[in-house]
Amino acid sequence: MNYIGSKHKLSSFIFETVTETCGKDLSQKVFCDLFAGTGIVGRNFRPHVKQVIANDVEYYSYVLNRNYIGNYFEFEYQNLLDELNALKGNKGFIFENYSEAGKAGRNYFTSENGQKIDAVRLQIEHWKKSKTISEDQYFFLLASLLESADKVANTASVYGAYLKHIKNSAAKPLIIKAAKIQKNLFSDGLANQENRVFQKDANQQIKEIEGDILYLDPPYNARQYGANYHLLNTIAKYDTFVPKGKTGLRDYYKSDWCKTGEVLKSFEELIENAQFKYIFLSYNNEGLMSQEQVQSVMERFGKYSLKTKKYQRFKADKTENRNHKASETFEYLHILEKSP
Repeated sequence: MNYIGSKHKLSSFIFETVTETCGKDLSQKVFCDLFAGTGIVGRNFRPHVKQVIANDVEYYSYVLNRNYIGNYFEFEYQNLLDELNALKGNKGFIFENYSEAGKAGRNYFTSENGQKIDAVRLQIEHWKKSKTISEDQYFFLLASLLESADKVANTASVYGAYLKHIKNSAAKPLIIKAAKIQKNLFSDGLANQENRVFQKDANQQIKEIEGDILYLDPPYNARQYGANYHLLNTIAKYDTFVPKGKTGLRDYYKSDWCKTGEVLKSFEELIENAQFKYIFLSYNNEGLMSQEQVQSVMERFGKYSLKTKKYQRFKADKTENRNHKASETFEYLHILEKSP
């Protein structure tokens, strides 16, 4: 999935820094990814730790993490995907409000793909209500739908706007491809504990959990994820509401981490309430908080250090082919060994 702030390219840097700080053997550690997004960091640590706790306030993120972190038994799914892919389109909510031939005229999807999303989403919900599928299968299928729909979305990158004309990748027919299921095993083959997945405000959730390693990857700037990924939430929830404005926004959660006047206070409160020995904060040089502000807060609670990584971050162009511009960015990994 094309995702703002994804740590996929920085995953080795993060893992190496954590093991340098906490020791190479993480098998008895509880690891928490508090702003999980698509869950890429939690997925990378999952084979190495005792337990993963994943949290994100957005529902689409909960769906992805409920599958990638919460599911740990393999099950048969190919027949389900075959049945979904064979469905005829349905002129439902997504078609009418977010496809090129719908009444709202929003070109997020082609007419065919909008109808297919509706048909697939309705079928998944029917299977759930009729208890044809388990809860694990339900979130697996939802995750598969979200990732597959994202591949044919007619956007430059996020869902804050759609393109005027249908681009080549968006013109392809939607095919539901399987999200991955990761068996719950350590890298050495030992059985893992049950992982935990939440959908809560991070500053509230931190008061209710404890562990060994806390990884923080909060929003860096004023960009609200609930607005930029509103359509993924709509597909995942498939609820009834009146889409607002040209882009069809739904009401969305507004994070204090995206507000200049609130972010530092939120950060201080979170660090103070964190019941974890080691805390790692990913932040970059374009963030609302400066490196000096972060350091000042962390030093009040224990031993502080900093790792820096220069990398090429890609920004989406609003062009038909979803081209990207490279932007040189410094990623800061702030480290706190919290005092008892």
